[in-house]
Amino acid sequence: MFLVKVLKDFFFTYPTPVNLSFIWNFGVLSFVYLIIQVVTGIFISMHFIADGFNSFFSIEDFVRNISFGWFLRYLHANGASFFFACVFIHIIRNLYFKSYKKPRELIWNTGIIIFIIMVVTAFTGYVLPWGQMSFWAATVITNLFTAIPFIGFYITVWLWGNFSVGNVLVTRFLTFHFLLPFLILLLVVIHFVFLHLVGSSNKLNILIKFDKI
Repeated sequence: MFLVKVLKDFFFTYPTPVNLSFIWNFGVLSFVYLIIQVVTGIFISMHFIADGFNSFFSIEDFVRNISFGWFLRYLHANGASFFFACVFIHIIRNLYFKSYKKPRELIWNTGIIIFIIMVVTAFTGYVLPWGQMSFWAATVITNLFTAIPFIGFYITVWLWGNFSVGNVLVTRFLTFHFLLPFLILLLVVIHFVFLHLVGSSNKLNILIKFDKI
């Protein structure tokens, strides 16, 4: 019963300022898309083969031969774009209304960390189908690490797991792509906790203790 009460207070009876508009919904919409990405990603990973020779064909087989595989694959791929769109609007709203200022700096900091990890997760997922676009994206982006003085080459070789982009990279990127969303989920929970400790911002960017619904 205690857990039910905590969840109810956290999600359903959370008092918010009365002067919020629809644009404050994009934070929770981002969370909804995150859950969709995690769920669809788990189902896709059950059929995915992390191998430079078979990755593309495993995706093709999943789309063509698995029941509703096409739906899950395109929901996952296009859902990532909608996820980022919601997050961008969420960030722009915070910047416009200066919601990053005290006392909400911890909310902003955790949000930016979440966004950075999102970018890494999206890139590793983009590589996994291992078509021409995936191959050259992996080649170009991972080679950026060679610009780091002294250790850049070693970091790049470590990422590749070889002296060129290939099978090991696909396996490692699958590992990153599978694990990082759960780290994002953990950070989102922390993000929510900080939010509920201080309360939502509002259009006037003042700390409202009354007139909440």
